[in-house]
Amino acid sequence: MKKGIGIDIIQVKRIRELMEKYGDRFFQRILTDNEIAYCRKFSKPELHFAGRFASKEAYSKAIGTGVGKEFSWKDIEVLNDEKGKPFIVHLKENSYSELRYEISISHTEEYACAVVSCEES
Repeated sequence: MKKGIGIDIIQVKRIRELMEKYGDRFFQRILTDNEIAYCRKFSKPELHFAGRFASKEAYSKAIGTGVGKEFSWKDIEVLNDEKGKPFIVHLKENSYSELRYEISISHTEEYACAVVSCEES
């Protein structure tokens, strides 16, 4: 049974500008060390940073709370399995961590997007 679905899209240019203005400070607020290390290993890390940002926004929409009191940026971590498929790890136990999630991330040079669905386990 589906509980929720969320989608987000972001301009890569916006992330690139944040990188230039704030360096790692911005990402350290919203991403875990593992997520930052993953993004940094690519020749165009801004594409992957944008994808992770969109992922967390999409997750917040799928659970129906947005980012705020019930969900903060570092409550989850978006990692990839050995084949590259992204998955969500809950770092903070709550009622949302009991749900099963699917996530898909995509990007072009201009945009990154993510879709997250959640359902009862």
